[in-house]
Amino acid sequence: MFVIAVFIYIRNYRQRKREYLNEIEMKNELHQRELLATQLEIQQATMQQIGRELHDNIGQKLTLVSLYVQQMLYENKVPEASERIDQVSQIINQSLQDLRSLSKTLTDDNINQKEIITLIQEEVDNTNSFKKCTVNFEHNFKQLDLGFVHKNMLLRITQEFIQNSIKHSRCKNIFIGLNTSEDVLWELDIRDDGIGFDTSQIKSNGIGLTNMKNRAEIIGANFHMESRENTGTRINIILKKHS
Repeated sequence: MFVIAVFIYIRNYRQRKREYLNEIEMKNELHQRELLATQLEIQQATMQQIGRELHDNIGQKLTLVSLYVQQMLYENKVPEASERIDQVSQIINQSLQDLRSLSKTLTDDNINQKEIITLIQEEVDNTNSFKKCTVNFEHNFKQLDLGFVHKNMLLRITQEFIQNSIKHSRCKNIFIGLNTSEDVLWELDIRDDGIGFDTSQIKSNGIGLTNMKNRAEIIGANFHMESRENTGTRINIILKKHS
């Protein structure tokens, strides 16, 4: 009886220990996720402030310059000068339009008003307009209703990958896929055909990679990245339906 009692005590002790360790691990994961969410909230607030400053300060100044240039064009009587003034006016107006678009993106109005498919397509179109790299976007959704947080995270991850690829990978093409399946709510797959890198040499605190991983973790999605030299880089992010 004594041996049985000791055995039961040890078994119960081990079970309580496992439960305690599991509880500690869950609390640590929750705490880490809250920290990541706070960091990204601060980043988002900073971006919103920048967006408002762009719109209210620089935007107003560009508008004023545009009016001055239009007045110069109206008052000028020299044909050669008029042509140059008109070119300057077109550049200013295009810059003003780009600035307003950027400001709207940074302040999140765009994200609230549009579906994720539209948001990613707009990012693709903007990137393709610079003609530095061709971005292709495919999806199998007729409609994907997501809340603000999920849309925001998916869009920011896509933007981060595109920017990193154009800056560092020397890629010619970027391929974006956003799809669903029986067990998956959505799967975001992005890859480029750039020079790639040795993942064993990557710095664990790289800002771009850290931001993408953090954003995936905040919405409970699985994040996976792979890259090989002279082959390209790929990220795969999956949110399962039971998550």
